[in-house]
Amino acid sequence: MFGRRKKSSPAGETADVAGEAEQVVDELDTDDAAEQDEPRRVNLPPAPRPDGPWDVSEVSRPEEGRVDLGGLYVPGVEGMELRVEVAGDAIVAATIVLRDSAIQLQGFAAPKKEGIWGEVREEIASGITRQGGIIDEVEGPLGWELRAQVPVQLPDGTGGVQLVRFVGVDGPRWFLRGVISGQGAVQPQAAGLLEQIFRDTVVVRGEGPMAPRDPIVLKLPNDAQMVPEGVQQEEQETSRFSGGMGQLQRGPEITEVR
Repeated sequence: MFGRRKKSSPAGETADVAGEAEQVVDELDTDDAAEQDEPRRVNLPPAPRPDGPWDVSEVSRPEEGRVDLGGLYVPGVEGMELRVEVAGDAIVAATIVLRDSAIQLQGFAAPKKEGIWGEVREEIASGITRQGGIIDEVEGPLGWELRAQVPVQLPDGTGGVQLVRFVGVDGPRWFLRGVISGQGAVQPQAAGLLEQIFRDTVVVRGEGPMAPRDPIVLKLPNDAQMVPEGVQQEEQETSRFSGGMGQLQRGPEITEVR
């Protein structure tokens, strides 16, 4: 089952790019030496991906067991619902819904020799904290991720908090971001299958020139069954917030603030 949703801003829209990491100018200076010991978070080369997600050049048959979305091959899982999101006339994101959890997948172009997940995390965190949310940066099963408590307005008008996980992996000239919501954002046992979907996704960036952070455009599968906009249920009533590369659609996990 496929649903189409429109996004109110381009998927590649970002906050101001984070500054370059500080350079060590004097190796004999003790303060600078201390800075050198601190882990850098930006402008790093892509880390190894022994467990995926995969570049299309690394998989002999990417269509096997996966749904062909053009720029992404997404693993097919029994009982899942697949929704796509559009910016203008382009499909830029896919959301896999499994029971009471979901993961949104979105691919972007990236520089040839540098990963962008470090600076994207900073931008997402800054956007959420500006709106009163809480961010925790942790090293999870998929590497460094953000676990966020995002303020939202509940249907009855009261304030609430949405729990969300932002995960990301840098690949060869691409970046794949995942946004986990619902029970998968709070219960590890509910997140396992969503994390495996993220790992098994295959990215098809293409050989054409793309600016860093341009979205990798997707397409509908040939046998897609479309659900008209407006037929979607409550999740269509979105609570949007600024968070770096695009905006997040509201997920099913809402915790009331008392």
